[in-house]
Amino acid sequence: MHYDLQEKYGKKLRILVAPLDWGLGHVTRCIPIIKELLQNNCDVWLAGNETQQSLLKAEFPHLPFLTLPGYRVKYSKIRAGWRWKMLLQLPKIFSAARNENEWLKKMIMEHQFDAIISDSRVGLWSDSIPSVFITHQLNIKTFSGKWTERISQRLNYKWINRFSECWVPDVEGEKNLAGELSHPKIKPKIPVHYLGAISRFENASGVTGEKDHLLVILSGPEPQRTILENKIINEVAHYPSTAVVVRGLPGSTNIIPSTGMIKFYNHLPAQQLEVEIKKASWVISRSGYTTVMDLAKLQKRSILIPTPGQTEQEYLAEYLMDSKLAFSTPQKNFSLYLALNEASLFDYRLTSFDQPEKLRQTIKRFVTSLVKKPS
Repeated sequence: MHYDLQEKYGKKLRILVAPLDWGLGHVTRCIPIIKELLQNNCDVWLAGNETQQSLLKAEFPHLPFLTLPGYRVKYSKIRAGWRWKMLLQLPKIFSAARNENEWLKKMIMEHQFDAIISDSRVGLWSDSIPSVFITHQLNIKTFSGKWTERISQRLNYKWINRFSECWVPDVEGEKNLAGELSHPKIKPKIPVHYLGAISRFENASGVTGEKDHLLVILSGPEPQRTILENKIINEVAHYPSTAVVVRGLPGSTNIIPSTGMIKFYNHLPAQQLEVEIKKASWVISRSGYTTVMDLAKLQKRSILIPTPGQTEQEYLAEYLMDSKLAFSTPQKNFSLYLALNEASLFDYRLTSFDQPEKLRQTIKRFVTSLVKKPS
């Protein structure tokens, strides 16, 4: 049942959705959530930076958008420098979280929001309205020992527990897509709801794969996105069949010319990207979790290249390879020829973790709780 709140209460529920700016995955995995909110007749508003606005406006051109600065985290050019680079940026991250919390207080007063859904923005919690935190990282991998992971988890939960509830985009059972990241022994104090492996893509039918056709999806923070792009361009120029490279730069005017065999796109809307994924014999991408969910939905053979030093992606790549869900290779010595050769011998055991009813039930329950909330 969907709720016609306009008729019953004289207004629609006004809900703000704001994803983190660390890569485009936080934005794209919000797309099915936004669609479900709209199905429940909610007045959905969006917030983010210019890049996020470009992507979200392509999917939802009529929804209001508020400018909200991102955390602007920079990654090291070398894997060994990643931890120090992140530690040095912690004061900036905490300052950004405090600033966005003050920003949210003003926006609630100005626009009369009924709830906030934050994808990994730790500062977007509220004492005055229900606030949801979306994450697949309840457990943070550091690869520096269990004690550092315990400290990271405590700090993570300190932020998460300020929200009303937590939504985890993964299945709840033993066989899951994010492993220990989304299934810690100790969970946050607030209610935790598993959504299944959500994806902006609709189904896995309609387009069949083309022999040897290659799709490369670039994404993630700089400078590593560009470093991998340069490697890919050098390699794919000699690829004997057709290929498509999606650069992960929505809104950019910097164009790489296409050829008869190799096509370059700065960005593709969800519908077109879904077609390209289905056409591909192989998909090469980062092991970002949203991409992983999309590939699992479409049951595609993939070659994952984790961002160097990004421990979440490194853990996911290893976990998915051990689970036979994806083949992975490090960026440092990446060779397109070797990666394709090794992946062709890999024993893929593709599995769907899609549970659309979980997302529908969670959104319906949440909307119902807002309807019943005392005025």
